[in-house]
Amino acid sequence: MKEKLKIDIVSDVVCPWCTIGYKRLEKAIQELGVQDQVEIEWQPFELNPNMPAEGQNVDEHITEKYGSTPEQQKESKQHMTEAGEELGFTFDYFDEMRMVNTFEAHILLDYAKAFDKQTELKMTLTKAFFSDRKDVSKRDILKEALETVGLNAEEGLTKLDNEEAQKEVRSKQNYWKSLGVNSVPTIVFNRKSAVTGAQPVDTFKQVLSELITE
Repeated sequence: MKEKLKIDIVSDVVCPWCTIGYKRLEKAIQELGVQDQVEIEWQPFELNPNMPAEGQNVDEHITEKYGSTPEQQKESKQHMTEAGEELGFTFDYFDEMRMVNTFEAHILLDYAKAFDKQTELKMTLTKAFFSDRKDVSKRDILKEALETVGLNAEEGLTKLDNEEAQKEVRSKQNYWKSLGVNSVPTIVFNRKSAVTGAQPVDTFKQVLSELITE
């Protein structure tokens, strides 16, 4: 039995290009018909590790972090919304949208891995944030997401205050940072080669084809 191609996706739940990048990768995998030849694991990356509990208005945050003008932001949102539409994903940007802390979401994604529900939970959280205007730093929203994918919500939520679980996520974050991953999405193949950003579907198809025939 040939070993599966291991794909690590280093990303954050509130990162629009991570969603677009994954959806394009997924499309490439489906178009090549290699679903059973790849194994995806999500790796934690916090875009804003110091984000306070109340979060920050998205527009203010982007201006502060990247210095973008309102016009640039508007254009960028339009661009992301269109890219999402092509892939069947809804980006619903609104004026009061807030950037939030995602550490606890990453703990739950780590928890979901053992049950093979990581991708499902990731997409549920991303959809909650971008499509359903929900705050993914709030525990009731996290609980809802666990229930949606059929995980034991009570067991999952106990992980949030568990020091071991917190340490595990921090050490994974540090591992990827130590390898030089400083922007997301970073998509790593067999821990050897990596692609950053939301590449076009064809680029992913090319990379997958080369690696799977090796």
